[in-house]
Amino acid sequence: MTPQGTSLIGQQAVTGGQAVIRAIDPSTGEALAPDYPGLDHNAVVQACELAETAFASYRESSLEDRATFLETVASEIEALGDALVERAMAETGLPQARIQGERGRTCGQLRLFASVVRAGEWLDVRHDPALPEREPMPRVDLRQRHVPLGPVAVFGASNFPLAFSVAGGDTASALAAGCPVIVKAHSAHPGTSELVGRAVQSAVAKCHLPEGVFSLLFGSGREIGQALVADPRIQAVGFTGSRGGGTALMKTAQSRPQPIPVYAEMSSINPVFLLPEALKARADQIAEGFVGSLTMGAGQFCTNPGLVIGVKGPELDAFAEAAGKAVTGSAAQTMLTPGIHAAYADAVGALAAHAKVREVARGQAGEGPHQCQAALFAASAGDFLADAALHAEAFGAASLIVECDDLAQMRSVAEALEGQLTATLQMDDGDTPTAKSLLPILERKAGRILANGWPTGVEVCHAMVHGGPYPATSDSRTTSVGSAAIHRFLRPVCYQALPAGLLPEALQDGNPLGVSRLVDGKREI
Repeated sequence: MTPQGTSLIGQQAVTGGQAVIRAIDPSTGEALAPDYPGLDHNAVVQACELAETAFASYRESSLEDRATFLETVASEIEALGDALVERAMAETGLPQARIQGERGRTCGQLRLFASVVRAGEWLDVRHDPALPEREPMPRVDLRQRHVPLGPVAVFGASNFPLAFSVAGGDTASALAAGCPVIVKAHSAHPGTSELVGRAVQSAVAKCHLPEGVFSLLFGSGREIGQALVADPRIQAVGFTGSRGGGTALMKTAQSRPQPIPVYAEMSSINPVFLLPEALKARADQIAEGFVGSLTMGAGQFCTNPGLVIGVKGPELDAFAEAAGKAVTGSAAQTMLTPGIHAAYADAVGALAAHAKVREVARGQAGEGPHQCQAALFAASAGDFLADAALHAEAFGAASLIVECDDLAQMRSVAEALEGQLTATLQMDDGDTPTAKSLLPILERKAGRILANGWPTGVEVCHAMVHGGPYPATSDSRTTSVGSAAIHRFLRPVCYQALPAGLLPEALQDGNPLGVSRLVDGKREI
C-alpha cells in the first residue's frame, strides 16, 4: 500500500481543496510525495455527523465485538509491513529499529485495551439492592455503570508517529470506551498517518461497524483542529503537543455552549534529583545513565531529563565532568521536523546567551540539516529560583544542572517546579531520609516518581501514569498511557428503580456479562 494524499471520512477517501501539506524528509530537507490538500469546515461537519450516527450503536457494541475490533486494527497495522516502516523513517528521520519498536508498542496497546474491554472492570458496575424495610427511610434499587462520552477528537503527536498518533493510545482508549474517533493528523508525517488510517478504516469494515467509528482529517494551520473541537458533537479531546497548542484547544473547548474535557499532554522538564550518598558512591555511573537518557532519540521524548538538581561540592563537580565528557562524545542526530529543530536551536541559544548560565558541554555538530547537537548547561539554584525562563522546556537533548547550596535549597527548588510528567531520585540507602522529605513535594508535582532509573521509556501496562499537574497535562487526574486511560472517555450513570426490561446488560440480575461488580458494598467477581 502506498499513500494517496487523501483524508478518510468514514469509508470514503476524500481529497481536500485547501492549503497543501507536504511531508519533509528531515535528514535531507526534501519534500516527499504525495501532497495532502487540506479539508474545509464542511468536511469536519461531515465527519462529526458520521461519528454521531455511529455512536448510537457503537456505544452499546458487545465487549467481544469491541475487543475483536481493536485486535483487528492491530493486525491490519501489522499487515502494512515494510511500507509503513519505510514511510515513517522517511518522514521522521528515525532509525528502523525505533519505528519497528514503536509499531510493536502501538499494536501492543491496542491488544491491551482489547483485554481491558473483555474484562469489563472499566464498567465499574455497582448495585445497591432495594431495602424496602429499612428504617427510618427505605432504599430503592440503585445500579451504576460507566458509559462512553461520545465522539472524540484526537490530535496526532509530532514525536511519536505511531504510538501517539492515528491509532495511538488516545485513539485506542477512546475506541475501547465505545467512542467513535476523528483524528486530526499531524502535518509532519501525513503518509504514515494515512497508511495507519487506512488500516483502521479496513478494520471498521471487516468488523461490520458503522463507518463513522473512525475518520482521519488533514488540514494545515489550526482551522480544522479548532473546528473539530468546537463542533457540538465532539465530547472530548485527546492531544499531545506544545503548551501553546494544548492551551488553545482548551480555550475553544471551554468557550463552547457545552464545555468539554481536553486531555492534553504538553510540557515537562522531568527533574532528576542527585542525592548526596548516591552521588558520592557512583557519580560516573549516574552521569553515564543520564546522558544516555538525555540524548536518546535526540531528546525528543516528553520524559527527557531536562533538569538535574544536586548539592554543590566535589561530588557534583565529578558528575558534571563525567556528564560533560559523555555529552562531548555524543553524535548529532536528525530531529523530527525542521520546526522542532528550529525551536531547539532557539532554546539552546537562549540558554547559552543567559548571563547566569554557563555551558558545560556541547555534543558533536552534525553535517546534514536539522541535526540536534546535545547541550549541557549549569546555573546556581538561586539564579534558577529567580528566573522563570530557566524553567522552560528545551525540547531536545539539552539539560540544565542546578547547583544547590544545601538540601534545604534543593527542597526549595522542588517546591518551585511546575507540574511534571516525572521526577527521578538517584539515591542510595543513606539518602532515604532526604528522599522521604522530598517525596511529599514530588507527589504534588509529578505523575510518576522513579528511584534509580531514568524517565525515558514508558511501559504500557495497568499501573503506568503518564500525566501530571499543569502544564505537564491539562488534567492531573488522568493518564494517557496504560489501561486507566480508558476512564478519560467514560462517565458514570446511576439507574434508580428501573424495571428489569430497561436495565442495560451490564446491570442485569445474574451478571450476564460476567464482570466484576460491587454489590451492596462487597466485591463480587
